Amino acid sequence: MTEALLIPTSQAVNPQVASEAHAGAYDPEIEALFSASGLLSNVIAGFQPRTSQTEMAKAVASAISGATTLIAEAGTGTGKTFAYLVPSLLWGGKVIVSTGTKNLQDQLFLRDIPTVRKALNAPVSVALLKGRANYVCHFHLDRTLQNGRLTSREDVGYLREIARFVKTTSSGDKSELSRVPENAPVWNLVTSTRDNCLGAECAHYQDCFVMKARKEAQQADVVVVNHHLFFADLALKDTGVAELLPSANTIVFDEAHQLPDTATLFFGETVSTSQVFELCRDALAEGLAHARDGADWPGAVAPVERAARDLRLSLPEETVRLAVAQIAPSSPFFAKLSTLAEEVEKLTEILASQAERAETIEQCRTRALAIRAGLAAWQADESQADSGEADDRVKWVEAYSSSVQLHRTPLSIAPIFSKQREGTPRAWIFTSATLAVKNDFSHYAAQMGLSQETARSWPSPFDYGRQAMLYVPTTLPQPHAFDYTDAVVDAALPVIEAAGGRAFFLCTTLRAVNRAAERLRESFESRKLDFPLLVQGAAGRTELLDRFRAAGNAVLVGSQSFWEGVDVRGEALSLVIIDKLPFAPPDDPVLAARIAAMEKRGLNGFLHHQLPEAIITLKQGAGRLIRDEADRGVLMICDPRLISKPYGRRIWQSLPPFARTRELNSVINFFMPDTLADSAASIEKL
Repeated sequence: MTEALLIPTSQAVNPQVASEAHAGAYDPEIEALFSASGLLSNVIAGFQPRTSQTEMAKAVASAISGATTLIAEAGTGTGKTFAYLVPSLLWGGKVIVSTGTKNLQDQLFLRDIPTVRKALNAPVSVALLKGRANYVCHFHLDRTLQNGRLTSREDVGYLREIARFVKTTSSGDKSELSRVPENAPVWNLVTSTRDNCLGAECAHYQDCFVMKARKEAQQADVVVVNHHLFFADLALKDTGVAELLPSANTIVFDEAHQLPDTATLFFGETVSTSQVFELCRDALAEGLAHARDGADWPGAVAPVERAARDLRLSLPEETVRLAVAQIAPSSPFFAKLSTLAEEVEKLTEILASQAERAETIEQCRTRALAIRAGLAAWQADESQADSGEADDRVKWVEAYSSSVQLHRTPLSIAPIFSKQREGTPRAWIFTSATLAVKNDFSHYAAQMGLSQETARSWPSPFDYGRQAMLYVPTTLPQPHAFDYTDAVVDAALPVIEAAGGRAFFLCTTLRAVNRAAERLRESFESRKLDFPLLVQGAAGRTELLDRFRAAGNAVLVGSQSFWEGVDVRGEALSLVIIDKLPFAPPDDPVLAARIAAMEKRGLNGFLHHQLPEAIITLKQGAGRLIRDEADRGVLMICDPRLISKPYGRRIWQSLPPFARTRELNSVINFFMPDTLADSAASIEKL
């Protein structure tokens, strides 16, 4: 181990002066660390050198050394987590690692970083930082215990568990309390939000778990966050990340393909009737508790709640997403929106008159002001849109069964994110298995404002030509056909039977999930096929995956949540069926506005946006199949457009180099014993 490897992170190369170092400054150390006899192999069971992993680690080290940006696509099985952790822990200075999911966040903190730290003997401190909704709030727990606003006996039991938990936990992280489900409604009553946190005015401020987590993050060398937390802070300055950024030398985004959607969510603005109802609930409770004589509190909140309900009733009954231009000018929606704004204004005035009576009433006043401002901004956009002044944002409505959300979404996050990256030079690493379209990063780079930055790709070490087959059936109708899902199930059944179950059936819509599950259930019963059928929605994702792995021959039917972030190794998953190419719905208001804006600039909305997005999503779905050197299986893409449309070649050429066939017999033979050696030799090309 060289002297450089012994430098503590706090004394590592300063990115502000590191640009003087040449690009390959740490290549010899990287080669040694990732060699068959290196430090990683001494600690990690079964470690084997992978050229792609070593080369990616060198590129990350170079970006850290020069305080530059790297877009890094690494195929499944590359080991990209260790490829960025090793140089980050050794030379990254203060490091922020952001992940796409809380599951990966926990995996990094609990398993991957401790493994690498042990292997390198690196003296780095590590902190885990989550959003405030993940930590029990002493104030809200006490208030809930006192006023007992619980509607079920189950919640009463959960509340007792949480009260006991608070007395023994050091973190307050609800993930440590497995006896209370993560989605239990009681959590909303014992955690804080940005709106209802009392901050330094809270009597429990010194014991606050959120503040404790942020303090630990400020002092740590490596901080693990998730994308939602990172971008929520850039937009709202409420998660503690903003306090970390000035001292951060290296920022790593894992699962970086999710960033455009996450950033769009948080750089946009949303006001909802749910916020209105929560405000009314709290204003009533705090008013009666601290200023009962100051106002007719039930009479103050009732008109606001009625106006919020009327706004929802002014829209179609079903769940919808509508651009504001899709709402008829004669619709009662606009009048109901004005009424809601007026009623919120009246409640704000009442809260202001009593705000001195209690800090919690003042807080309600602040929330009411924010809601009023959000409604006013949404209404004011109407005149700006007519004059062309609001072209950089699209205004749209999302209606659920009992609530409405009003959105103002930026058409592009590139200029906003580029501005956030200005200032102190630091290394920015964007990595995922799916960032490029046929080795072209231009779509992703344009979305994130990274067009002039270095982008590199490393292939998967898996032998897809021998381990896997891409099958596109020959007889399916076009995806818009009325009976398309039935035809897909009919084509899939012989493949599922040949595979012995062991399949993911991935759909692009929930309607297709339900129809496919119905047909499969009938077919398994009539054919006497003993394959457990697991359907999204019947249980939580984690439970369904556990049951899928345990069964060994199950068929899981799912939609978006199973297209990525799912890792099933071994024979339990040997077939992935994808019903359609995952093009976003063309009537999505944000997509439609973006396409219109692109076409104003002379670009083709389909080729320059919809197609690259679909390819990246398809690569994620396809990536569920082969997760290990010993895995083998079939990817069945049912959409005939993969063959019939001119853009189809670009799609399948962006996938890993599968063996390819359109013949069912070739697929059935693939699943027969003793075909591993010669399966690739007998297939036809698409």
